[in-house]
Amino acid sequence: MDYYGPMLFSPRLLAAPLLALSLTAGAVQSQSVAPVASPPEATASPQPQRSAELDAELFYEIFLGELSVRAGDPGAGYALMLEAARRSRDEALFQRAADIALQSRSAEAALSSVRAWEATWPASHQAQRYLLQILLALNRTAETAVPLRKYLDTANPQARQTLILSLPLLYRRASDKALASSVVSEALSTYYTDPALAPAARISTGRMQLLSGDNAAAMASAQQAFALDPAADDAALFALDLLEAKVVGADDLVQKAFSTPRPPQLQMTYARVLLELQRYSLALAQLEAVTQAHPELAQPWLARAALQVQNGELDGAEASLVRYAKASADAPDSPDQRAGTAQTYMLQSEIAEKRGKLDEAQKWLERIDDASTRFDVQVRRASLLARQGRLAHARALIQSLPAPTPEAEQRKQAAEVQLLRETGHYVDAFALQSELVKQSPDNADLIYDQAMLAEKTGDLDTMERLLRKLIAAKPDYHHAYNALGYSFADRGIHLNEARKLIETALRLAPGDPFITDSLGWVEFRAGNSARALELLASAFAVRKDADIAAHYGEVLWTAGERERALVIWREGLRSNADNETLRETLKRLGVQP
Repeated sequence: MDYYGPMLFSPRLLAAPLLALSLTAGAVQSQSVAPVASPPEATASPQPQRSAELDAELFYEIFLGELSVRAGDPGAGYALMLEAARRSRDEALFQRAADIALQSRSAEAALSSVRAWEATWPASHQAQRYLLQILLALNRTAETAVPLRKYLDTANPQARQTLILSLPLLYRRASDKALASSVVSEALSTYYTDPALAPAARISTGRMQLLSGDNAAAMASAQQAFALDPAADDAALFALDLLEAKVVGADDLVQKAFSTPRPPQLQMTYARVLLELQRYSLALAQLEAVTQAHPELAQPWLARAALQVQNGELDGAEASLVRYAKASADAPDSPDQRAGTAQTYMLQSEIAEKRGKLDEAQKWLERIDDASTRFDVQVRRASLLARQGRLAHARALIQSLPAPTPEAEQRKQAAEVQLLRETGHYVDAFALQSELVKQSPDNADLIYDQAMLAEKTGDLDTMERLLRKLIAAKPDYHHAYNALGYSFADRGIHLNEARKLIETALRLAPGDPFITDSLGWVEFRAGNSARALELLASAFAVRKDADIAAHYGEVLWTAGERERALVIWREGLRSNADNETLRETLKRLGVQP
């Protein structure tokens, strides 16, 4: 059995309209900082006004400072520029002095110039921004409390909401997340009673609480934000963050948020989160809603087609690809457009493969000329060669792919392992996977796959040892609990422990259909058929996977509901006609669906 489902989307982008206000990651470690970029605020800050005339002596000092910087002596240039700023009280010169220090990676000099700037211009929003960012880059989070309040107080009122929503991104690299959350929450508490800014303040407070691991407080903040403005899209995005983090109560909050119409981009984000959580039926429903309401948008059709292919809905997938081609026909050439075309051909190839038309599947791959997908295309081509009985050629194709980095080499080996697994060469796959684990001995996913391949070879002792080791090292890795519990249940042994293992996995990953399936299988093996049917029906409703269909159908068959069992098995075969678990079940029961 496969213990986890495939992913169609990469992790989603940051949901809120956060500003790029942070400094480089290396700044804190080296006690130096990168230049501070101006944030794209809703209204640009006014240009600084000179407080003194630019006389000849001042001009010469500025000129000499810039000349020193160009000559490779930023220290002298900084000193001259800061002196000019102090004498002239000119904001632009204070900022230039700070920029010179930042460009030379001198954190303390930058901080000194910004403090002088702030002392001269205490109401300067720009000075507070520089001060706040430099302190954060130096990981002096506690010292940011006062600058943060001044930063918000001196902001253009029209930009303040955007700045408030940007704070979690600004503080995301703070080493002490609890302290950062406390500092931000205290600064934002001023706005909790402001009707216009309270929702944004609650959302940013909640995001900081989520970053610090205080899920209960984050949920409370989200509920307060919704109570203040149920229609706010930023509140809905925060609810999705909570759902993705599997915070208790997030499901109800998200359903409430999406009970009213939302922009299509937000619905797409919701669909991606559902896919990450393996809630495929709900994800497809969201994509169907988007394509129905906005048929002119191309990307939802492509996402819908990918999910339909995964579900075995091949005719529907082809129809969605036709709609995608129509919606994107007039789009200008771009990397995204070329990637979309490549994905279309990949899906057409997969459709042809599922229909047994392997030559046609290869022809679709030959149409792809997008360099960014070359690796995936070659892996697909190798898979088709293997299905045609040309395993040696398939492995040679993967091995011939360039690997300029160790990561690329590991990716090649992982693709070869998958090829061997798909063709039933489990011993060779296990050996190659073991080499991958030696290269990354702390990689939980690699160890998990090694354990699953050990099971395929029949070495159950090794599988159990690896999974127990993984549970001890990563007690929140739910796949290991589920796999070990399912293995016990499938063999009809240690059923009490199997139930405890799987229930632990389900607590770590609530709603996961594969874990729910495992729990149903435990109950069936323990003789609790009614409970087993309830669990398996709920799992199959979420994910019409062939493994789940095999178990659900068998329990129905055993309970005498044979017509219903045949229907379920046929659905499973449509999603994956070659599924090993389903084929073995039908053969063992002597059923021709």
